[in-house]
Amino acid sequence: MIKKDFEHAYKWQELLNKLEIAVGKKPVDLKSVLFLIGVQELGKGAKTFTKEEKRDLMHIAICKVLSFSGFYELEGLDEMGWPHWKVKKKLPHFDMLEQEKLLKMHVIEYFENEIHI
Repeated sequence: MIKKDFEHAYKWQELLNKLEIAVGKKPVDLKSVLFLIGVQELGKGAKTFTKEEKRDLMHIAICKVLSFSGFYELEGLDEMGWPHWKVKKKLPHFDMLEQEKLLKMHVIEYFENEIHI
């Protein structure tokens, strides 16, 4: 288990370093990376977002990465082009550390398989 945690932590740091090169600024935490994914998934490029839009972008990102485990499915886009997701299966009860670990694992998968960074 310790080896797996070490590998996971290494891959996470490696991703942050790659994102720093790609974006020009190193993301400080998981929320920052989720925000980037949300912007990518929205597909409207970099712009200034309201506080509510930033929250929505984080939700888009969480749904996207958790779709890899079958928790969410893309339902479609609304009239403004924002993606909407539906719950496919209930998330197990995780503590904060387990939630973060699951999200990071899928964020790494997202960038490896969808963005190829």
